[in-house]
Amino acid sequence: MNQVVVITGASSGIGAALAELLGSKGARLALAARRGPELAAVAARAGAQALAVTADVTRREEVARIAEECLARHGRIDVWINNAGRGISRSVLELSDQDFDDMMTVNVKSALYGMQVAVPIFRRQNSGHLINVSSVLGRVPIAPFRSAYSAAKHALNSLTANLRMDLRAEPTIFVSTVHPGVVATEFGAHALYGGPDSRQLAGAQSAAEVAEVLASVIAEPRADVYTRPQAKQLVLSYYGAEDMADAERKPPFWSP
Repeated sequence: MNQVVVITGASSGIGAALAELLGSKGARLALAARRGPELAAVAARAGAQALAVTADVTRREEVARIAEECLARHGRIDVWINNAGRGISRSVLELSDQDFDDMMTVNVKSALYGMQVAVPIFRRQNSGHLINVSSVLGRVPIAPFRSAYSAAKHALNSLTANLRMDLRAEPTIFVSTVHPGVVATEFGAHALYGGPDSRQLAGAQSAAEVAEVLASVIAEPRADVYTRPQAKQLVLSYYGAEDMADAERKPPFWSP
């Protein structure tokens, strides 16, 4: 695999697992996250060519710096993966202005910055692949206590689809969305206001398994991918229901 790949949110979880997997396949990596020591440890495991860039992707200028440092080291960017994100444990009626702003900034604006930095580079190269890591919660409300996170991922899905439409006349630039479900990472433990630990939830998918799906999307670009096939069936049945409220009264939709 002779590609240069940028991964945000790479200090743990899905990002770290993907970095190690792609590094083992020979990819040249630029890994970004706020936690410097943890990021450096992931980069060391991902191979000698992995570049660690300590950066806050909620700041546009720092996203631009990630690209600059990657280009300075590797000379190009073939794949840009917006993976950074954070959850929340509050229902709609409990949300403050700051809660909602935080969710949109971390989960949507950071990816928007990545899109706006990466695509001009892809255009100059006449090739590239933008991948946004979303969530099944960006499709269906199966966990209302993640309300603002769900809303943010819905927004991310829309921005991604609209970008893909914008680039229809540029067939060498691909745009993909990948939707994991519950993944056994620190995501739940790090959510605002606490909440269930994703690593303790029954049926949680491993970060390594999600990384394999992401690697397959890099190898064979597709527009919209679920990391488990049953998730896609759930989405199809929900939006195909005559009355969504009836669907929401049945498993696996969450109830208190």
